[in-house]
Amino acid sequence: MPDPLLFHEVAANSALPVVFRARGLSKIYQMGEVEVPALKDVDLDVYEGEFVVLLGPSGSGKSTLLNILGGLDSPSGGTAMWRDHDLVRAGEAELTQYRRDHVGFVFQFYNLIPSLTVIENVALVAEISARPLDPKEALKLVGLSHRLDHFPSQLSGGEQQRVAVARAIAKRPDALLCDEPTGALDYDTGKVVLAAIDRANAELGTTTVVITHNAAIAGMANRVLRLGGGRIVGIEHNATRLRPEELSW
Repeated sequence: MPDPLLFHEVAANSALPVVFRARGLSKIYQMGEVEVPALKDVDLDVYEGEFVVLLGPSGSGKSTLLNILGGLDSPSGGTAMWRDHDLVRAGEAELTQYRRDHVGFVFQFYNLIPSLTVIENVALVAEISARPLDPKEALKLVGLSHRLDHFPSQLSGGEQQRVAVARAIAKRPDALLCDEPTGALDYDTGKVVLAAIDRANAELGTTTVVITHNAAIAGMANRVLRLGGGRIVGIEHNATRLRPEELSW
């Protein structure tokens, strides 16, 4: 019998092209003689231009799922597709090209190069991309046009994270994958970063997936997937998306 959660999901979005598709996805980590399951038989579709929030506690499988979709990790079983590209069967060179051409990543910690200025950090990615945004345009999109020549050490945490968002979108990726992008930030700064991610989704049409344990962030998504114990345990659709400034936690 079809999974009723998946059936409801497909029925609600069937007019949109699928960009990510996973079926029966599982991941087991070997810790010595102990097997630790991170994902258990996950079925998932993500649609073009969607803003999806993966919500769940630590250890629920969120990061593992995101890393498989982003070509950073491989599953123990099941299938994972990017459009018509098989991410499970792809070799390392093919996955590297996939990450370079199609995916932008934003992590909890900013990973900026300290010896480069803001615009140099962003330009570094733009230079190896097939169809990049101008680095100044990417930084304008996240509200940092006035910080181009500063170094990371001269920026606040929120500003550094916005540079990380600009760097991710400078390659004009098809998908933006964000792992706890506000996890290291305070309330007000976190909302500014979320606004930058939201603008990339709205203005560039970038399919966006955000991992968080903060339930309030779910309000800005088209769709919320709740994970628990390595499984998708709930799917919610927001009839009206909240703007980041309307969120409260």
